[in-house]
Amino acid sequence: MADFGHFGSSEEENAEIKRLRAEVEADPDSFETWEKLIRACEMDGTLNRNSSPQAIAAFRDAYDGFLLKFPLLFGYWKKYADQEFNIAGPESAEMIYERGCASITNSVDLWTEYCSFKMETTHTPHLVREHFERGAACVGLDFLAHPFWDKYIEYEERQEAHDNVFAILTRIIHIPMHQYARYFERFRQLSQERPVTGLVPDEILSRFKAEVAAEAAALGGHQRPEVEVERDIRTKIDGYYYEVFTRTQSETTKRWTYESEIKRPYFHVTELEHPQLHNWRKYLDFEEAEGDLARIIFLYERCLVTCAFYDEFWFRYARWMASQSGNKEEEVRNIYQRAATIFVPISRPGIRIQWAYFEESCGRIDIARDIHAAILMKLPDCIEAIVSWAHLQRRQVGLDAAIEVYKGQIDSPHVDIYTKAALVAEWAILLWKTKGSPEEARAVFTKNLQWYGDSRLFWEKWIEFELQQPTSEESESQHAERVHQLFEELRTKSRLSAAVKKELSRSYFTYLVQRGGKDAMKHLLVLDRETFGPPSVSVYSKTRAGGHKENGLTLAELDDATKVKAEAVYWTHYDLQGDVNPDAQGPASFN
Repeated sequence: MADFGHFGSSEEENAEIKRLRAEVEADPDSFETWEKLIRACEMDGTLNRNSSPQAIAAFRDAYDGFLLKFPLLFGYWKKYADQEFNIAGPESAEMIYERGCASITNSVDLWTEYCSFKMETTHTPHLVREHFERGAACVGLDFLAHPFWDKYIEYEERQEAHDNVFAILTRIIHIPMHQYARYFERFRQLSQERPVTGLVPDEILSRFKAEVAAEAAALGGHQRPEVEVERDIRTKIDGYYYEVFTRTQSETTKRWTYESEIKRPYFHVTELEHPQLHNWRKYLDFEEAEGDLARIIFLYERCLVTCAFYDEFWFRYARWMASQSGNKEEEVRNIYQRAATIFVPISRPGIRIQWAYFEESCGRIDIARDIHAAILMKLPDCIEAIVSWAHLQRRQVGLDAAIEVYKGQIDSPHVDIYTKAALVAEWAILLWKTKGSPEEARAVFTKNLQWYGDSRLFWEKWIEFELQQPTSEESESQHAERVHQLFEELRTKSRLSAAVKKELSRSYFTYLVQRGGKDAMKHLLVLDRETFGPPSVSVYSKTRAGGHKENGLTLAELDDATKVKAEAVYWTHYDLQGDVNPDAQGPASFN
């Protein structure tokens, strides 16, 4: 953190920077506040090597923090590098460019600027060419890569390296790009000025020579002038490259539909419109069907610049990579790490939990535990993460270890009461389904009723538990009595609203219809009029929910957002079969 005590500018400027720094620390997700801090520290572009050390340190602190938070903003890497050039010279600027290109490896604009910078500051051609080749590997396949390729060609023209220019064009004409036709036209012009020996690979040239000789022999075999032979060979070479052109044209046309729909090809913190997301899905579908591994990876990386905050694309990329032949463990791990540690907000923990599953599958159990712990440091009330952690312990250690996770979170002062209610229900379900002990599960529900009687999720899980208990002819009456007693307690002891009680009671009505005995309809109709009848007969119009106090407040008076957060359907990125829903973005209250 820069020392502002001797900043070297007015007191008003010092105070403004201090204020903005405090705001950023209080809300590091505020893009607008970061921008204001950056502008204040830039001092209207007047920073240079003669500025005070405090001013330079403040500037660097601001940019480093900002680009750590938002590493995909290529324009700010360029501005940072330019300013570093003014402050400390080309070596310092180059370090910024290197950091930027490592953070956003597929930015055509940033690589073009970096290579342009090297052209002007480095006088050793092979070092400049190395940078261009690095850039070509990162951005050369981009549909809009023409600024980069133009800069590469410009450099070789400056060096009067005509062979290199032709070699670059030979590469470009195979790439589906926005301006493919322009490059092909330039290629044809240069090819007419070059000897045939350098136009195509040696094996293809030998084949064309043999074909021309065979055609001449078929026409009589007399000796032909060398110029006619070369003309026929060039005709075949032209035909060969025209096939390349038509193939590139066809591949470009296929992608044009998707490319034309991309309205924002760069990263920004604002949300994307749904048609944009849908277009990326279709584009990825198309490229995967084409089957070119390099192009598929490149498109995923492009997509994850624009859609960095959307975990569905990180899920998709990791799954696709894991499905490829060969050991892709490190590649998949890299995808999860980037998503979880940089881009996807902690408010959507699904990708982090999936990462934990991946590490567990690789035998890295401690890493999987650490991932869960890291989630709960930021989201102590995240039911999804707690349940996932408990089942990790169940799989790797045993049932008691899973229960200890639940107990530890239930006893935690950082977990709110509605989350605890959900965890109690999960604890009971664990005893029922894993241990096979419905008696112990029922005891957990019963003992905790006094604490969590106003949790809808608690009651839903208890009702689900009792309704799913197996029965026989001998035990059906006993089961019916337990279910009846449970719904009586729901009506009389729960502190839920009348509307929620009515909604939960519907499952009991269904139970009476489908599993009730001879007199079930008498009971059903009584309950029906008492539940859904007019105010003169409904029991819910005459009673009010209780007011159980917790730390001086009724639970009903606790923060509504806290209650919603705990009682949301928390397996957000899984459906009932355990499959990830790509459109889910985590519990609504966490967003």
